[in-house]
Amino acid sequence: MRVFIETTIPSYLTAHPSKDILQLARQQVTREWWDNHRQAHALFTSQVVLDEAAKGDARQAEERLVILAHLTLIESLSRANELAQQILEAGILPRFAVQDAAIIALATVHRMDILLSWNCRHLANAAIQAPLRRLAAGQGFELPVICTPDELLEDIG
Repeated sequence: MRVFIETTIPSYLTAHPSKDILQLARQQVTREWWDNHRQAHALFTSQVVLDEAAKGDARQAEERLVILAHLTLIESLSRANELAQQILEAGILPRFAVQDAAIIALATVHRMDILLSWNCRHLANAAIQAPLRRLAAGQGFELPVICTPDELLEDIG
């Protein structure tokens, strides 16, 4: 499968072990998927993700960018920019979620099978999947499955 990796994946891979049990579990699941299952897929990312990953603590940003450097970089297309704008104009995501809309649009326009994310507010969120799917279909695209690493692990078995 063609899997688009967004910023939260390298963030969870490089973060210090969390004291919050849910975050720690997510870190461990992400590490499990990354270490043992990613090789079964073609992995992609975008400049939007690289720009987000470069922010924050310099050392951790460098670690995130090292992880992302091994992925295939997809190009930004005008069609993806248009779709991102439509996502925002439709109110599916709030206006401030420009990068998240761009990530969804890039993964969709580049026909990814999976968009892998721990961003459960604006990406891996069941409440927005149906309107995103309808919008994508109306533009001649199929929305990728947007899921977290634990959901993809279950699919892999």
